[in-house]
Amino acid sequence: MTRPAHPPAPRRTERGAATAEVAVVLPTVVLLAMALGWLVSLGVTQVRVVDAARETARAAARSDSDAEAVGLGRRVAPDGSSVSVSRTDDVVTVRVSAPVRGPAGVFAPLGPATVSSEAVAAVEPTW
Repeated sequence: MTRPAHPPAPRRTERGAATAEVAVVLPTVVLLAMALGWLVSLGVTQVRVVDAARETARAAARSDSDAEAVGLGRRVAPDGSSVSVSRTDDVVTVRVSAPVRGPAGVFAPLGPATVSSEAVAAVEPTW
């Protein structure tokens, strides 16, 4: 009986391959989930800022005092928002800005992000 010239190659098993794949994929999935959470927070905050600006402008345009109009806007605006009202003869302009806070403050180390909105309304005539 003759022996083969080369010894047989050792068998390769795929043992541990799944662990390696999970170790590579898991951080990517976590980062993707965090990015989606950030985008949702950004969108929700922007919508609330737009609503607050619109609500404040409507109230100021119907001859409510600036304090009353700002109070109505703050009920809609996110915490920490700034609301400013400016008037000309026939136009009210409201600007609202707010910091974006990600879910559970996870993104605080990235620094502040701010969204803002401006609404303009024609002053309603008083009879």
